[in-house]
Amino acid sequence: MRTLRLTVPFGTRPEIVKLAPVVRALREQGWPTRLVFTGQHYDPALGADFFGSLDMEPDARWNLPPEPAAALGALLERAVEEVTAFAADAILLLGDTMTVPVFCLAARRACVPVVHLEAGLRSFNDTSIEEVNRRIAAATASLHLAPTALAAEFLYAEGVDAARVRVVGNTVLDVVRGSGVARVAPDARRGVLVTAHRASTVDSPTRLATLVALLVRIAGLTDRDAAFGPVLFPVHPRTRDRLDAAGLVGTLTEAGIALTAPLPYAEMLAALAGARVVVTDSGGLQEEAAWFGVPVVVLRRSTPRWEGVAAGSSELVGLDGDAAVAAVARFADADELKRVDELECPYGDGFTALRVVSALGEADTAGLLRFGEPDFVGRPVPGRVSAQVPAQDSALVLAPDPVPNSTPVPVPVRVPDSAPDSAPAPASASAPLPLSASHGPATAPAGTGGPACQ
Repeated sequence: MRTLRLTVPFGTRPEIVKLAPVVRALREQGWPTRLVFTGQHYDPALGADFFGSLDMEPDARWNLPPEPAAALGALLERAVEEVTAFAADAILLLGDTMTVPVFCLAARRACVPVVHLEAGLRSFNDTSIEEVNRRIAAATASLHLAPTALAAEFLYAEGVDAARVRVVGNTVLDVVRGSGVARVAPDARRGVLVTAHRASTVDSPTRLATLVALLVRIAGLTDRDAAFGPVLFPVHPRTRDRLDAAGLVGTLTEAGIALTAPLPYAEMLAALAGARVVVTDSGGLQEEAAWFGVPVVVLRRSTPRWEGVAAGSSELVGLDGDAAVAAVARFADADELKRVDELECPYGDGFTALRVVSALGEADTAGLLRFGEPDFVGRPVPGRVSAQVPAQDSALVLAPDPVPNSTPVPVPVRVPDSAPDSAPAPASASAPLPLSASHGPATAPAGTGGPACQ
């Protein structure tokens, strides 16, 4: 298998955790990897012991200025210096943090190809900076490693060539599988696990008060049925600061909600596996809950993880108290717990890292990671006359509800000829993830033979 010299930047704790199994698999197979910690989120806990425990000790570690604009400028400047100084064959990026678009731009400026892991997630939320970051990655990456078939379809709908897409699963499930935390039988689960940390949830005093009132109502379910179990709320530091400032901590504790500091990862997974229902605004927790067969009530009005919504294992409620309480009560029913527990996890099988290495080592990948200038001399103008394209062909439509009371899931409608004829047909949003090492044509299109990227 051909190996590449890879630079792997990351700037937050979730990126480190999710990238660890991929870096480990690459190194075990002899791939040279240079790790760069961008310092996007400063956290004293991210010390040598933490990096060492995951075999992710960075080769370079940056300290960014605290002011957001200065930090963004420094991040871009250092990214340009990094890709210029070190001759990587490709930059491997994960997710949607600010580290991703910055390195995408720096890499393309230096003519270094980008491989994007966790590609194709879409929330369709114009207010989300993470959504912007994902779209920048889609526009600049040479190889897109999508977690699910639906994520791949979103990429196709945006005009990404199917030959450049592989469906590999989500690496967080490699971490969960390796944790040793076991599933818990539905009839042995108790209580509700709560997390909330997003700025859109907790930074507004009004929305924070709405969240607290919602959680108090959920805690009331325990008052009416002692067998329901307690409400556990490991509180993110950001959320703790907002609750303290608003004087709302007492309101939660008086309702019987157990507030704790953030739990170590293995303890958090154990709490998740043993809960009847999860109530969260987190994206990653939706994937981890699906692994354990635990239903999720999502405190958002959209999500990049539509597969759970389509399967009926998660439900979007925003901060609507009536909808949240109804969803928790419905999911906690014994029949619903059994139904969700029997669903296949749509986000992967815990072996994504091996698929990533396989995709990078494919013979066709080398061609995908080469840049060339197209030659349209004497050829027709690319594209189509807009009047010939039906309006609905470039839109997102709503799939029929696969489960009663579930939210319709946006399904991309591919523009005609936006992918090769040999590309797979659009997958159902509710279908299980096809975990093949390759998605799309087996042979990459030949290069144009144009001048090298300058």
